[in-house]
Amino acid sequence: MKKIISFLFVLFVAVSANAQFREGTKYVNASLSNLGFSYSKADRFRFGLQLDAGYYIADRWMVHANAGYQHTKAVDDIFVGAGLRYNITQNGLFLGAGAELSHHTKGSTDLYIPAEVGYTFFLNRYLTIEPAVYYKMSLSHFGDNSTAGVRIGLGYYF
Repeated sequence: MKKIISFLFVLFVAVSANAQFREGTKYVNASLSNLGFSYSKADRFRFGLQLDAGYYIADRWMVHANAGYQHTKAVDDIFVGAGLRYNITQNGLFLGAGAELSHHTKGSTDLYIPAEVGYTFFLNRYLTIEPAVYYKMSLSHFGDNSTAGVRIGLGYYF
């Protein structure tokens, strides 16, 4: 009996998670971003806030836009970006990539190519917790501005 109940629970979770990655689903997310360390000596610790909004153009494929704020000891940044995300429905993993334009308070602008791997954990049918690991490659100053880190967000699918 215990095995049957466990199987039905896993089946229910898989079906409800799969339903959220269908074409036409909308998505919003607020996250603590750039909780990480840079290999650059200029900014060893970063902290930021990020907002995302997306739309599933096909099953498991989402286009999204993001905006955010990052803080380091030396510089504050604001950024906007766009990207594509693919959800692997069997296990909750997602892969994402895109482009971001960042303006630094020191008066410079930089273009980044971010890539991320994350996990979508459904709290209920609509609400998720989404941790992710990311790498942002700077096209202007690769060695000084490229960063890696983790992000954790609260997502809503509707």
